[in-house]
Amino acid sequence: MPLAGTGMLLTSMNIDAADEADFNRWYDREHLEERVAIEGFLEARRYVAHAATPKYLSLYSTATLEVLDSPAYRARLANQTEWSRRSMAHFKNMLRVVARITVSKGTGRGAALGLVRLRPTADNAGSWRDALQENLMPGDRDGIISMHLLESEPELSGATADIPAVRNEGARDWFVLIDGTHVGAVSAAIAERFTGPAAAPFPLPVSVGTYSLMWDLAKSDIARG
Repeated sequence: MPLAGTGMLLTSMNIDAADEADFNRWYDREHLEERVAIEGFLEARRYVAHAATPKYLSLYSTATLEVLDSPAYRARLANQTEWSRRSMAHFKNMLRVVARITVSKGTGRGAALGLVRLRPTADNAGSWRDALQENLMPGDRDGIISMHLLESEPELSGATADIPAVRNEGARDWFVLIDGTHVGAVSAAIAERFTGPAAAPFPLPVSVGTYSLMWDLAKSDIARG
């Protein structure tokens, strides 16, 4: 399984241009390392939109879903640094999703990422999950490294006391991640498997987007540091 662990926190947000430099400085100099250092967190990746909204996306892998409701994580949320409080106050259109990684196919992670947001129902979730076991096989497609399914945990997703995420009807949405070597390959895979005629049994996604990797950080990087 190319993704580390079985839990994931997905966050995305926009930021006003006037606040963007400090926002990126905070993410790069404090926030990513602070989160990855929490017990049970394994790695994190930061992305910037190629053709997507919101502009910024982060993925945090955890050993299990339960890590994202653990005392260590809740203590960090309740004791944000001053820089964190100031930066988070500027988030716009934030999405915060706690999810289980239920499908992960391929080997490794790519420099480009496709993000496909699906909205299953209780009636079709089982058949969709079965179909995605096949749809998320990279096969011999050039430029596609790995493909993954995140199933949201609604009770843990959304805003917290200090994080102004959007609470919306998509709390039970699923998110497909497509890792590739370049955006063109990722876009073609989205079109073939999720927005084109061969996408059945899936309706058109809630949204699709492509992102470029900014950087990543693993727990072992902190230990070496």
